[in-house]
Amino acid sequence: MIFEKGMLDLSKQAPRLLPSTELPAYTFIPGSDAPHPYRDPRGHSYQKRHPPSRPLIPASWAENRNYLLAMDYFNYGYYWESHEEWERLWRVSTPDSLVGRFLKGLVKLAAAGVKVRENSIHGVRRHSASAGEIFADVAAEVDAEFFCGLEFTVLQFASDRAAQLGFREKVVGSTPVRIFPFVLVPEPMPLAG
Repeated sequence: MIFEKGMLDLSKQAPRLLPSTELPAYTFIPGSDAPHPYRDPRGHSYQKRHPPSRPLIPASWAENRNYLLAMDYFNYGYYWESHEEWERLWRVSTPDSLVGRFLKGLVKLAAAGVKVRENSIHGVRRHSASAGEIFADVAAEVDAEFFCGLEFTVLQFASDRAAQLGFREKVVGSTPVRIFPFVLVPEPMPLAG
């Protein structure tokens, strides 16, 4: 995972994990004027088929396209879309398993990004804090620094950092903007696909 200076600094882009997959034209923000991605005929994913999600397996996380796509979405400011991808994975996992709980932490972290875009500082703090607690609980049960390519201590730090940030600048519109001063970069990096 990489930490960068400057909350809205996009000068150092995160590496794309699935560069062959096109990013949407906008990010969805509930309550905004942007069309709902799935329900509105103008939506960026309207009537697009989503192949069924395969469960996330820790030993082969780099082969799970939904997981990698969710990280791309997150790193490029598509928080609602990343939330949706991680939630799809969570639904096909056993929710109380280590993987299910880990995915729930990522869902919460993405939800915090959505709450920033909705200008709900209470929601940002609640979701970020919850993500940090989940990552700490899962880390206590895993006998390794990394899980599915991501480092627990850094995930916990990122969650705590997101909960403490004072988002003074209102981000308007549905243009994707990375609002957190960190990106999720798995180690080792998977081969681009």
